[in-house]
Amino acid sequence: MNEVFSGSLYFGFFLSLFAYYLGIKIRKVFRLGIFNPLLVAIVLIIVFLSVTKIPYEEYNLGADCLTYFLTPATVCLALPLYRQIKILKQYWLPVLCGLVAGCAATMILVVGMCAFLQMESQLTVSLLPKSITTAIAIGVSEEIGGLSPVTVAAVVATGIIGAVTANGVFKVFRIKNPVAQGLALGASAHAIGTSRALEMGEIQGAMSSLAIVVSGILTVAVAPVIAGLF
Repeated sequence: MNEVFSGSLYFGFFLSLFAYYLGIKIRKVFRLGIFNPLLVAIVLIIVFLSVTKIPYEEYNLGADCLTYFLTPATVCLALPLYRQIKILKQYWLPVLCGLVAGCAATMILVVGMCAFLQMESQLTVSLLPKSITTAIAIGVSEEIGGLSPVTVAAVVATGIIGAVTANGVFKVFRIKNPVAQGLALGASAHAIGTSRALEMGEIQGAMSSLAIVVSGILTVAVAPVIAGLF
């Protein structure tokens, strides 16, 4: 049976889609943040590969092609932003200041925590792009001498944590403005956070889409400078 699964070039591709489909169904049933579809899909795939003893390398032969859809999927997020262009024009200065502050806070926290934990410089620079979408983060990590697998893991973990805890954080800090909610999700949890923002409302989704783009640009410009210090 293992040979049947692992021998197919498309095995990893369809397993990933099916696991994510199950994640969506489970989320609709339980309606809890912890049941994020991506998190559920990751757990299901890990369990399946462990039980069937199929090597990750064989699974990734088919699943790897999904990474090619990251860039066009990110570009498609421009549609909700276009629909809310009037709001962007109205709040452009607070939006810009908020995103600059968010990007700066991310960099400072990464460097500070890595210094406190005495992590190697290569691991530190690998974590710098953790709050931007994977399509950009991989390129940034490779450019500044980081480890792409570490960067991808950090990006996924950051996105899932942000999407799962978003509602709780907004309630604790009484963040009710949809523009602020969207910017916070996009700047901290990139595309995964944006999927959560779109569930909250179109304004949140539009602002989160904008945050992905601006945060990505800022990180591309700033990360090499900070990495040079190490």
